[in-house]
Amino acid sequence: MPRISVIIPCYFNGENIPVTTAELIKNEASFLPDVEFEYVMVDDGSRDNTLEQLVAFRDKYPGKVKVIKLSGNFGSYNAILAGMKYATGDCNVVITADLQDPPELIIKMYEYWQKGIKLVLANRTEREDGMLANLFANTYHKLIRKFALKNLPEGGFDFCLFDKQLREKVVEMDEKNTNTLFLLTWLKYDYVCIPYKRRKREIGKSRWTLNKKIKLFIDSFISFSYFPLRLITSAGLLLGIVALLYALYVMIARLTGLISIEGWTTMMIVFLFISSFQMISIGIIGEYLWRNLEASRNRPNYIIDKVIE
Repeated sequence: MPRISVIIPCYFNGENIPVTTAELIKNEASFLPDVEFEYVMVDDGSRDNTLEQLVAFRDKYPGKVKVIKLSGNFGSYNAILAGMKYATGDCNVVITADLQDPPELIIKMYEYWQKGIKLVLANRTEREDGMLANLFANTYHKLIRKFALKNLPEGGFDFCLFDKQLREKVVEMDEKNTNTLFLLTWLKYDYVCIPYKRRKREIGKSRWTLNKKIKLFIDSFISFSYFPLRLITSAGLLLGIVALLYALYVMIARLTGLISIEGWTTMMIVFLFISSFQMISIGIIGEYLWRNLEASRNRPNYIIDKVIE
């Protein structure tokens, strides 16, 4: 009997859990009776009643629910990685806990998996989020597609189904400071996209803050692209050529008497421009070095407090 593991990272989702889990159980009716479901619910250090709601869900369906409690908030993508480690399904689904992604698409994803497709992505073609959230998300995915993962679907994805072979590969890599789901596309398997419209969140308030978005943006670039380093090299080369040409101009002008001495204002502008470029370059290189240090420390991506099976 094939098993589907549904992995759900939860962070301050106490109000969502009863509604979301009811929809997931209801959605099982779309499948044949010879398909088994497993729900791997990961509490990512919530400080509300999320854990209590997850335990109640587990008590109601003890044969199909695992609750993984992390010791603190390690981020949604590390929570997904923890869920992958404890999932046992033949195929796996990652979905959010707030019902912005429609569970009814799982049946269509599963049908593709039965045909031999090991990765099925539900990519967002439209979003009912606010204007700023849409702007950030669209810009983020366009830049990642252009400079890092060219095989990423337009609009990005958080909702996906993947074979256990891909799950095992990602768990084995155990990468730090990265987008865990983007690793699935990095593996280069052929995939199928199912377009959908992302719903507006109806219950609770999102904890996906601006700081977390910026960190994800930086992590994704550094994990999958050397473009920032190449940009520094290209800009440095261009500035070197400009500096050489300007130096030749100054020497010729000085010898021909066109100028007697270079102005202080011009020198300060050039000095400040070069200094700012150097500081930005050092910052970018520092981001790469910091992540190398994090990897060399070999600290775990998350700490599991307890597992309730």
